[in-house]
Amino acid sequence: MTLPVSDIAAELSTRALNLVNSGIIVLDAEQRIVVWNGWMTPRCARSAARVRERRLLEVFPELRGSRVEAAVLAALLDGQHTNVPQTENRAPFPLREAGSLDGERIDQAVSVSGFREGGECFCLIEIRDVSGVVERERRLLDHAEAMRARSYVDGLSGIANRRYFDVALERELRRAQRVKGPLALLLIDIDSFKAYNDHFGHQQGDTCLITVAQALAAKLKRPADVAARYGGEEFAAILPDTSLEQAALHANAIREHVAGLALAHAPNAHWPVVTLSIGVAAFYAERLNTPAALIEAADKALYAAKDGGRNRVVVDGDIVVG
Repeated sequence: MTLPVSDIAAELSTRALNLVNSGIIVLDAEQRIVVWNGWMTPRCARSAARVRERRLLEVFPELRGSRVEAAVLAALLDGQHTNVPQTENRAPFPLREAGSLDGERIDQAVSVSGFREGGECFCLIEIRDVSGVVERERRLLDHAEAMRARSYVDGLSGIANRRYFDVALERELRRAQRVKGPLALLLIDIDSFKAYNDHFGHQQGDTCLITVAQALAAKLKRPADVAARYGGEEFAAILPDTSLEQAALHANAIREHVAGLALAHAPNAHWPVVTLSIGVAAFYAERLNTPAALIEAADKALYAAKDGGRNRVVVDGDIVVG
């Protein structure tokens, strides 16, 4: 016997509802469950027969006081449509992967809509599994963070590059001005590096740069200290909370450490081993209060160190070690 068209339509509607790839719950005006589709059952181990005519908060008591409950009330009172924000809770319903009752909750996108049928108020709740989307977003964010981090690292030496140096110096200078604290800058040059490159070749020259960079980084112990490759054979060190006198001592310790490595230099170099010339400058509220001014002062001190015979530290034109 052929079924009436209305019965066929109802059967098709039920089948289609159970084929939808998201959770569908319909509540009446008393928040009783009147529709519960097949997607829900394997994800919370509750069949439609078990939950039908029970209140939503009876089935999911943890929703009490949540954004979902507020959205349901707004839907039933005013027919509002709400996309429940994920900022506070990505998994408001205790739903897990189909067939898994002890795994992690799936990430959910929940929307709530009010509607009227036959003069009665109803509320439609749709729950979509967005775990894959969240994971892809997380991977994209991780990738973007890794790319950003790599953009701040010198490819050869492995320490910070000039781009990061510029960002860090401006940041630390603003901080020093705000807290009225000290800040020192070292500009460092490998002495007679062209002679080293010409004699040993560029590959060995790169090895020398890497060795000096790692030696510099090893002498900067504090998390806020920054060792950077400034360009070519030049390096820089940003030393927050460090006075000019302290920076001079620190610079000399770096100079002695590199000289102590006893890296053989080119025969026509100024010194028989690889050495450093270092210029030191420090922030003052009235003077050297911009990145450009601080760099210029340290650069002048560096050139004074090189003009004075290399392998020495100069602070604002005064030779400290030579």
